[in-house]
Amino acid sequence: MRVHTRRDFIKSSCSVGIAATAGALFPRMARANPMGLPPGIQLYTVRDVLPKDTPGTLKQLYDIGFREVETAGFGKYSAKEFRQLLDDAGLKAPSAHLRLNGPDLGPVFEEATVLGAHFATSSSLATGNMAPRPAGVPMAPLGLDAFTKLAAQMNDIGAKAKAAGLQYAYHNHNYEFEKMPDGTYGYDVLVNHTDHNLVKFEIDCGWMCAAGADPVAYFTRYPGRFKMVHVKEFQAMKSPSISLEGPARPKGTDLGQGFIDYKRIFAAGKKAGIEHAFSEQEDPFPVSQMASAKVAYDFLHASS
Repeated sequence: MRVHTRRDFIKSSCSVGIAATAGALFPRMARANPMGLPPGIQLYTVRDVLPKDTPGTLKQLYDIGFREVETAGFGKYSAKEFRQLLDDAGLKAPSAHLRLNGPDLGPVFEEATVLGAHFATSSSLATGNMAPRPAGVPMAPLGLDAFTKLAAQMNDIGAKAKAAGLQYAYHNHNYEFEKMPDGTYGYDVLVNHTDHNLVKFEIDCGWMCAAGADPVAYFTRYPGRFKMVHVKEFQAMKSPSISLEGPARPKGTDLGQGFIDYKRIFAAGKKAGIEHAFSEQEDPFPVSQMASAKVAYDFLHASS
């Protein structure tokens, strides 16, 4: 696997910080163009407060200004009950992150339909296929064979989703940007080896940029494959990382406080036909999850 250099990372179009010292990039503020879409949030962002008061949290998100959410489980509620809570709060869920590694996806797809979702989205399909690892043991590189098999699994999920009246979408992390023997990314294997109609993609812009890749380049290279984005920010990094664990795991921060230039990403995403944009945040939170949700809404709404 090719080793990314700090110079490569600084030159990446995702990285717009200034090399202030030999080992650091300064964060910058960016004015976001929300692509004319309803402001959305992935509910994983409020993962600690949502279970404590689900109706109240959903209503608070609406009061902040969000109009769409993407679910990440239903907690103690059934899909039908959760749908009612969304309706009561005035929110819609066009996409649901689902566990799509099981042998029988029928009940899972039924939940997505009850929720009113169009997109049945996998959050982390590859890690869901793996055997549990002891604490502290990092995820091993997947390699070309595993990415090829993953693409075949995605095609199978996509066909079953279509039969259920849904559209399957794949959400990335950073590990998909492992370099393959020919110098391309594992992510390219997934895009190139999946059926255009059965499999769409939700680009997590934060994870992609943290790995040293560029959402704008993918919008251009693979037109029509991307329907949703996650708008996520990470703290300034010395070099790209494809690690999900340990000290090399990128550290989250509020939107506008990291290194990603969302102005150009949103401009390209609008041309690419992105249909939904969900803010999402990883640990640590500077103040609280709800405070970061408010910052995210303000960021998304800044240029509307």
